[in-house]
Amino acid sequence: MTRLRYRLYRLASGLRYWVPRRFTPAGLLALAAAIVSGAIGIDMDQTVAFQAFAFVVCLLAVSVVSAIFFRGKFTARRILPRFGSVGQPFSYAVQVRRLAGHARRDLEVLEDLADPRPTLSEFSRYLRQRSRGGSFRMLLTWPPALNQRVAISKSTTLPALTARGEAEARMEILPLRRGPLRFTAVTVTRPDPFGLFRGFACVPLPETVLILPKRYPLPDLTLPGTRNYQRGGVALAAAIGESEEFVSLRDYRPGDPRRHIHWRSWARTGRPIVKEFQDEFFVRHALILDTFMTNTERGARSAEQDRSLAAFEEAVSVAASFACSVGTQESLLDLMFVGPQAVCFTTGRGLGHAEQALAVLAAVQPCADKPFRALEELVLRHAAAVCGCVCVLLDWDEPRRELVRRLQARNLPVLVLVVVGAGEAQEFRAEHAESAPEHFHVLEAGKVLEGLQELEEALS
Repeated sequence: MTRLRYRLYRLASGLRYWVPRRFTPAGLLALAAAIVSGAIGIDMDQTVAFQAFAFVVCLLAVSVVSAIFFRGKFTARRILPRFGSVGQPFSYAVQVRRLAGHARRDLEVLEDLADPRPTLSEFSRYLRQRSRGGSFRMLLTWPPALNQRVAISKSTTLPALTARGEAEARMEILPLRRGPLRFTAVTVTRPDPFGLFRGFACVPLPETVLILPKRYPLPDLTLPGTRNYQRGGVALAAAIGESEEFVSLRDYRPGDPRRHIHWRSWARTGRPIVKEFQDEFFVRHALILDTFMTNTERGARSAEQDRSLAAFEEAVSVAASFACSVGTQESLLDLMFVGPQAVCFTTGRGLGHAEQALAVLAAVQPCADKPFRALEELVLRHAAAVCGCVCVLLDWDEPRRELVRRLQARNLPVLVLVVVGAGEAQEFRAEHAESAPEHFHVLEAGKVLEGLQELEEALS
């Protein structure tokens, strides 16, 4: 039964993708006319609509057959940017060269993206987690967990292409999901003589663009914490073991470590010279991202899962917004989260660029095989080096409250941001009003920007 439902899902989703690409707007109108006239003209004794049906169907048949014989030979090249961002369209150039044939003025270019639909095992796992909902309802309006559309790309008219000539088209694509956006081919299309159906000539061209998480413009926030002594200085933030900030050279003194010897100066002067370092005071924050969704257990209702997934994506966007703000601050930021393994990525003051932190966040996924304690251990392991924490959480249960209590017990100021599903903010605030710490704010999925603006007023 599961295989049948999966095949129906694949068929329905495939038709939703294939029909708008193959049929022109006029062709879609003709297709709708054929369906309507066919339904009306069933009783041929009472109406003559069957004649219109026969005419439109024959017209479509001729268009489809004539488009099939379009077999142009082309090569293509994309000029892609390094990154894109969710919700922000980006443009790029596609250069098409015709290898044979006559000059044409009616060609268009389409992008082929990798198939984002779930596999049979993923589909089966999703069905087991649903408490209700039939397969036929899911065919028409399947929920976000199965709506895996990654980007919106429209056809672009190609300038007149001469025989063995080259033309360039400006394409625009709107990313809908973070992560790698995989292109598989460039398709050159030509409408049939009636302008109803497109013929395709596919040019395989696999490429990838990394789509960064959505970011929100952060208000002018003063993050918690002040300048703190950092043993080893800035260099220690990016190195394993002890290292310090270089100051000058001096003569060797008994007891100086051998790794500090400056061998080139020793060779030039004839006496041992060592490098001198000093420690620094600077601001260093921890950005803690909660990847442990609360409604992923088996038996959870589909609506709850969808809200949890939306809240998780918003939490990643909030973390990405804070990671970007470090570029204009004289501070370090330690991004911490747990995925297949514990991750602590440091950015700021030349150690790591914001783009690198965003690239890390572009690949983060919900963690389902580890307890929340794994994140707590990671944070407490690095707590001694930071002077303030920003926690982006997905719930406010006892394990998360315990993490914040242990951070506050170390005299660390903590800003807690809890991201909840759409329509849950008011009830969530009322439920956890007594257990909330001083700087505790609830952000609702779909209204995160408004919540961040309120955050500025609360912290000012």
